[in-house]
Amino acid sequence: MVSYFSTIPSTHRALILALGISFFWILEGGIPLIKFKYGKWKHASLNFFFTFTTIVINFLFATLIVNTSYWCLSHQFGILPFLNSSLFPNLYSLFPNLYSLFLNTVIGLLLLDLISAYFIHWIEHKIKWMWGFHMVHHSDIHVDTTTANRHHPGESVFRAVFTLLAVWIIGAPIWMVMMYQSISVVLSQFNHANITLPAKIDQMISWIIVSPNMHKIHHHYLQPETDSNYGNIFSIWDRLFGTYRKMDLSKLKYGLDILPDSDASEWKKQMVLPFKAKVDR
Repeated sequence: MVSYFSTIPSTHRALILALGISFFWILEGGIPLIKFKYGKWKHASLNFFFTFTTIVINFLFATLIVNTSYWCLSHQFGILPFLNSSLFPNLYSLFPNLYSLFLNTVIGLLLLDLISAYFIHWIEHKIKWMWGFHMVHHSDIHVDTTTANRHHPGESVFRAVFTLLAVWIIGAPIWMVMMYQSISVVLSQFNHANITLPAKIDQMISWIIVSPNMHKIHHHYLQPETDSNYGNIFSIWDRLFGTYRKMDLSKLKYGLDILPDSDASEWKKQMVLPFKAKVDR
C-alpha cells in the first residue's frame, strides 16, 4: 500500500477518475434519485471542462506539495511525526508495525480531510469573495457524478493551497496524500452521483462517510441547507462542528436562488460568475 501510493503513476490516477465517473454514470441510469430531463452529455461537457481545469491547477501545485511532504519527513515536522516520536511513542511501540501504520493512516486521512476539504469548504461559504468562486459548483441544477469536480479554477487554487497547508501541518508522507486524493475523487463522485440507496443503508453509511443523501442537502438551492453538510469523505466533521443537517428530499431543488437556472450551462457566464454575480450571504 505504502509503496504503491508513494509512486502511483499518473495514468493510474487518471484511471481512478475515469472509472469512477463511468461506474456512477452507469449506476445513475439504473437507480436515479431524480429523473432529470436533460441532455446528459451536454450537461457533462461543462463539468468535464472544469474537471480539466482542476487537473491543470493540481498539476501546477504537485511539485510544491511533494517537496513540502519530503521536507516534513526529513525534518520530522508536523502532527504525525510529533505523535509518533513525542506524545505517544509508547502507545505506538505496543502495536506491531501493521497496526501502527493503520493508526497513522486513519489519523492522517482524517486530518487531511478536515483541513484540505471540510475547512476550506466552510470558509468558502463564509467569506463573500471566495463564495463567488464556489457559486460555480452550486449553480449546477442537475447534480450528478460529473458535478464532483465542477470547480472554478480560482476555487481549485484555494483547495490546492489548503492541501499544501494540510500536508505541512500534518507532516503527511506523500503516499498518504496520494491515497487521500484517490479516495477523495471516488467518494466525491459517489456522494454527488444522482443515485438513490435504501434509506437505512444511506443513513448507516452517513455515520462514517458522506452519503449521497447527506451531500445532496448541501446542494439545495436555499439556506440554511446550502450552509450545511460540508464534508468530503468523513461525516464526523459535520457532526462534530454542528453543520450536519437533514431535510425531506422530496423538497430538494438544486441550484441557487440568486442565480437564473439558464446560466448554469453557459461556460462563459460560469467563468466570470465570481466577478459579476451578486454575492449575497
